[in-house]
Amino acid sequence: MIEIVTNSAVETVELGKQIGASLRGGEVFALVGNLGTGKTHLIKGISLGLEAHDPDQVNSPTFVMVNEYFGREGLIHIYHIDAYRIESLAEFEALGFEEYCRPDSVVLVEWADKVAGAMEGFGCIELRLEHVAETQRKIIIQNAPEYLTAAIA
Repeated sequence: MIEIVTNSAVETVELGKQIGASLRGGEVFALVGNLGTGKTHLIKGISLGLEAHDPDQVNSPTFVMVNEYFGREGLIHIYHIDAYRIESLAEFEALGFEEYCRPDSVVLVEWADKVAGAMEGFGCIELRLEHVAETQRKIIIQNAPEYLTAAIA
């Protein structure tokens, strides 16, 4: 387990960039945290680290539920899923979650605690975000592969 405190949204994005740059494909992230804890900022950073074509397009897919971005010259598919409005595990599975989990993709699930049962068995890297102060966030990383922990240590 790794705990990191960021002092601003910019620092949260920078941490995400470090994480994204280390990824190889095949990773599934479970992001957990209350509203305003920086989940989308962290995902924007991860997408930047993966060299997403247009990182300005990275936003929370609350209403469409899944956004797809492309990184590393189209070699990595980035699936950004927002489970906030999901009402059942069946609804989450119907989004195609299992099909997104491939060696050439990185899957990022916001509000993963709502759909944890459907994510079991995928070796998820958990990113838990918590408020510390108005601009400070504590980010707890669990189940990360060694190459990711080495990149942010």
